[in-house]
Amino acid sequence: MKHATRFVCVTMFCLHVLTSFGQSKRLTYCNPLNLDYGYTPFEDFAAWGKHRATADPTMTLFKGKYYLFSTNQFGYWWSTDMLNWKFVYRKFVRPYNQVKGDELCAPATLVLGDTLLVIGSTYNKDFTLWMSTDPTTDTWKAAKDYFQVGAWDPGMFADDDGRLYIYHGSSNTLPLYGQEIDRHTFEPIGPKKELVKLDPEKYGWERFGENNDNVFLKPFIEGSWMNKHDGKYYLQFGAPGTEGKGYGDGVFIGDKPLGPFIYQKHNPFSYKPGGFAKGAGHGATWADKFGNYWHISTMVIDVKNNFERRIGFWPAGFDKDGVLYANTAYGDYPHYLANGKEDHLKSNFTGWMILNYNKPVQVSSTLGAYAPNFAVDEDIKTYWSAKTANKGEWLQTDLGDISTVYAIQINYADQDAKFLGKSLGVCHQYIIYSSLDGKKWKVLVDKRNNKKDVPHDYVELKSPAKARYLKLENIHMPTGKFALSGFRVFGKGTGSPPDTVKNLIVLRGDSERRNAWLRWRQTNGAIGYTIYMGIAPDKLYNNIMVYNANEYYFNGMDRDLPYYFQIEAFNENGISKRTAVIKVE
Repeated sequence: MKHATRFVCVTMFCLHVLTSFGQSKRLTYCNPLNLDYGYTPFEDFAAWGKHRATADPTMTLFKGKYYLFSTNQFGYWWSTDMLNWKFVYRKFVRPYNQVKGDELCAPATLVLGDTLLVIGSTYNKDFTLWMSTDPTTDTWKAAKDYFQVGAWDPGMFADDDGRLYIYHGSSNTLPLYGQEIDRHTFEPIGPKKELVKLDPEKYGWERFGENNDNVFLKPFIEGSWMNKHDGKYYLQFGAPGTEGKGYGDGVFIGDKPLGPFIYQKHNPFSYKPGGFAKGAGHGATWADKFGNYWHISTMVIDVKNNFERRIGFWPAGFDKDGVLYANTAYGDYPHYLANGKEDHLKSNFTGWMILNYNKPVQVSSTLGAYAPNFAVDEDIKTYWSAKTANKGEWLQTDLGDISTVYAIQINYADQDAKFLGKSLGVCHQYIIYSSLDGKKWKVLVDKRNNKKDVPHDYVELKSPAKARYLKLENIHMPTGKFALSGFRVFGKGTGSPPDTVKNLIVLRGDSERRNAWLRWRQTNGAIGYTIYMGIAPDKLYNNIMVYNANEYYFNGMDRDLPYYFQIEAFNENGISKRTAVIKVE
């Protein structure tokens, strides 16, 4: 009996070790994605400064690998794990079908059997539809030399019966269109069909502007994408404009691939107007190797040009009622990648909090008004810049107390960059030191020999480290000054999370039912708040992260629906309990 007991104990211990090991090896990521983004290829777009830029991403699982295409990158990325990406340089646009200098703008992809198809945006009828059976290398050939649809912001879809469709449109006056395509000849079948359009008079989030309140310009509908789930067709679109923090994706649902379509009550389904990096529009929804859905989309910077943008992705899915959602809560904090089948209504958030929000900063030098604390203010639009890009320029952040550091994200800003278009073979090199007392330092991260271009470098430490001070020292910049929009330290503080928020009030007027004014009592120790809202008490799928404020004007409501709200507070130690749900008629 003693031997049996010992065997059971040893077995349980081994299982515990194996489980712990498996959990410790679960991959994490942090938005914006750390891709070697190309710089804008257009001189006129760089009049306020040369800068990295991309948008309009599509993600496709093909032969066990993930392929990511986006606007004007002179190539694309592929990965086996959605974390480590390899770039394949490729020019898809032929000289005779050049469109306004674009390389591959707002591309569409489609898997047909053992072949991956890709095409960019055009209004012409001489664009090439490309195909490859092994896109890990530049092995593409023309599937159709002259693709006749002439679609801008296209999305392609293959139904279960083998029939093909294309959806397209990008306009603030015209709708989205759909059309069938012959599977064998890739010729259009019949005329294009008008499918859906915006209704900003009813849906507040569809109004143009940073806060969905600018009526001087009609909103844009763009970025078509189609998924089929449980026999229903989900036609997705981006709105109201890529420049605003409320840039999101909405969805219509139909019983047939060309409609008619009905507006989903939960809209936008992809939405991220708060936090460090904002925006979650013009994207794509796909399933990973385990069958879990994700949504990839455009994130907004809009400093040097309104088309200065990045890419992020979010856990997504369809709930029991067939509602399409994307979970963007704490969406620019570290999250776990899937290692099996999971429920994306439950958070993938690691629980590692921002440790240095608005904490004291010291620097080696400062260029003009690009002040040091802009590197820790949780706003990607603002940044600190040193006077030079010299080796030895540095920034030091004080966490305020000895904390446990799990991960760091270094977000470089483009100050006095010299590049246009895609630059190959460039890299960032740096060292991060840590200290308990600000006097004795040790190397925490050593990338002196890094050979990769890492504009949003995300580093998960091999093991958590105790530190109060972190110092980032520049070794090499690919171009421009040593400048940071975010030196973000994630982990756990030694104190307690904030108390539950008190006195949440939501005011919704009779004259303007698309808007609401939210106010609440400041919570001691909180650095920010996450507001949850939705069209049912069990469907609070959208959220807004607010730093250092106790009010928010939410202008994204459906005029005719009641809404439900909750709020929670957070700090470097964790997250409070949520308040009770409030219903607003």
